[in-house]
Amino acid sequence: MSNIQKAFEHGKAFIAFLTCGDPDLPTTAAAVRAAVENGADLIELGIPFSDPTAEGPVIQGANVRALKGGVTTDKIFAFVRELRRDVKVPMVFMTYANVVFSYGAGRFLSACRDIGIDGLILPDLPYEEKEEFQPVCSQYGVDLISLVAPTSENRIAMIAKEAEGFLYIVSSLGVTGTRSEIRTDIASMVGIVRQNTKIPCAVGFGISTPEQAKNMADLSDGAIVGSAIVRLLEKYGREAPEHIGRYVKSMKDAMKS
Repeated sequence: MSNIQKAFEHGKAFIAFLTCGDPDLPTTAAAVRAAVENGADLIELGIPFSDPTAEGPVIQGANVRALKGGVTTDKIFAFVRELRRDVKVPMVFMTYANVVFSYGAGRFLSACRDIGIDGLILPDLPYEEKEEFQPVCSQYGVDLISLVAPTSENRIAMIAKEAEGFLYIVSSLGVTGTRSEIRTDIASMVGIVRQNTKIPCAVGFGISTPEQAKNMADLSDGAIVGSAIVRLLEKYGREAPEHIGRYVKSMKDAMKS
């Protein structure tokens, strides 16, 4: 069993996203620990990129702040190695194909294996081009996590059949960011996934309130939250981790109810 699937063993999984280095790596580390202590089952770590096409303004801003602060892929690898001394939940990187290409895919993925990264999400990698990364991910035991969107339609079954780790269900069209309501027919997307794979699926993009987290988790195996957490970092800076801890607890509690 993939290490990632352990996140889904104890009921609905809460998945927290943070951008590495926003506002600095020690704050990211404190925020990760606060999230885990308050119930986060899996952590998505964003490696900043200068052109994050899938991101809305909140996470774009975090990318800009982190890059201005001098964060690099090598610094992030060292940071995760340190974090892994006490953080035991599965962790995945979310970044862009160009980041992995420019570093060298083999070098990047062997580093992921060595520091304890369990999976990789590349939102700009079309399903049809995943063979560019799949063999090297497999070689180093890192799950290449697929995304399905409302526009995937007849491709959902195909993507689900080959899914690894967990399947990331994109709740809404457009970029990341909080939404006042999620109108997509998530239930029918999950239904197709369930017919084609036993891999867990979690819903992300647009979830910010405990009620939304509960609704999405009721339909799937978990909820992914990014922009709402990054907004706390933007607002509170180095004081954000305690606010993030409280926020994650409220979300996780709602999902259990």
